[in-house]
Amino acid sequence: MKKAVVPYLVRRFLRFDKEQPFIFISALLAFLGITLGVMVLLIAMALMNGFDNEFKKKLTVMNYPLTILPKFYGSVNEDLLIDLESRFPKLAFSPYIQSSVMVKSGSNLEGGYLFGVNFNDEAKVNEVLAKAIDGVKFSRYDVLVGKSLKDEFNLAVDDKLTYIFTSVEPGGLSVTPKIKRFKVRSVFDSGLSAYDKAYSYTTMESLRRVLHMPVNQYDGIHIFTTTPREDIIRIKKVLPLGVVIKGWWQDNVNFFAALEMEKTSLFIVLMLIILIASINIISSLLMTVMNRRGEIALLLSLGATKGEVKKVFLYLGIVIGISGIVTGALLGLGGIWILGTFDIVHLPKDVYPTSTLPLDLSIQDFTMIIVGAFAIVIASSYYPAKKASEVDILTVLRNE
Repeated sequence: MKKAVVPYLVRRFLRFDKEQPFIFISALLAFLGITLGVMVLLIAMALMNGFDNEFKKKLTVMNYPLTILPKFYGSVNEDLLIDLESRFPKLAFSPYIQSSVMVKSGSNLEGGYLFGVNFNDEAKVNEVLAKAIDGVKFSRYDVLVGKSLKDEFNLAVDDKLTYIFTSVEPGGLSVTPKIKRFKVRSVFDSGLSAYDKAYSYTTMESLRRVLHMPVNQYDGIHIFTTTPREDIIRIKKVLPLGVVIKGWWQDNVNFFAALEMEKTSLFIVLMLIILIASINIISSLLMTVMNRRGEIALLLSLGATKGEVKKVFLYLGIVIGISGIVTGALLGLGGIWILGTFDIVHLPKDVYPTSTLPLDLSIQDFTMIIVGAFAIVIASSYYPAKKASEVDILTVLRNE
């Protein structure tokens, strides 16, 4: 058999056969199934990556890339801060003190944390706060609150908020919690309602006075860096024994493990669409083999090798599969572009970290989808091609 005969037979077997229309319909269903599977898989992986990146971006800001914490009281102090700033001049440091509080306004009550910070330093490590305090001057007992808390309490700038601290102070024959009123000076919006409701910021001097903390002591130091996983190793080497450092990802290990498991499960489930579609390839090719037994036997009797016959049907399945993969990839990439460009799906901002649909398809995911689909197509085409090459010439020609 000449090489030109193989592509000729592939084209001939792909044509619509009026006598056996179901063979063509089965091949068409296989093509549509693979197209749909690849398209949906690409869009789904882009969505999963997009939400994953958005959550990481928000958590990085509000959890801070790196945080230094004391093992013992007084371990994080002014001397440590000065030493770190001199050793790592390219990093941004913001010391803080904090307290668990109950926030009260009228009959509304909400639990959370109040941070005492130097707003100039904090703006360097937290872009959300940097936007909120731009052009705003904070005096003693002024407070910066989150948008969710503002909406829940129906607050306005210069309104008063009562903060009830967990620490207590003696009062006659009993102890009472510390209570202090702060004035709302500005509002920040991180996009994550849990943080916007729980976190409040005031000046370090104000919180020191309430908690009676020494001037040179801190509860921790926030650090901003674009390479936290590398810098945590460098900083850890120079820290004293009474101090530890942790990265933002260490507080969210379970959350991102769950996201990764969900992404893997979704990939497997949607890949089953392609696997199911490949069954149509098998049935279509097997029906073609059964319908063309006479032609196959004649080709073998005229000198065609079993390998060449196998190649014809293998190519036939690959053409159906590759056509579906390419079409599905084009439709998937087109769908990603449309969903990412136009605000077709609007997300509630109080539930998700973004109001627009985040889409981010990585090269790795794209390659895995295409390679996985191609492997399924090859595996589905091999068995019918093998059966075609095993046609018994004498039996078929005798019956014909």
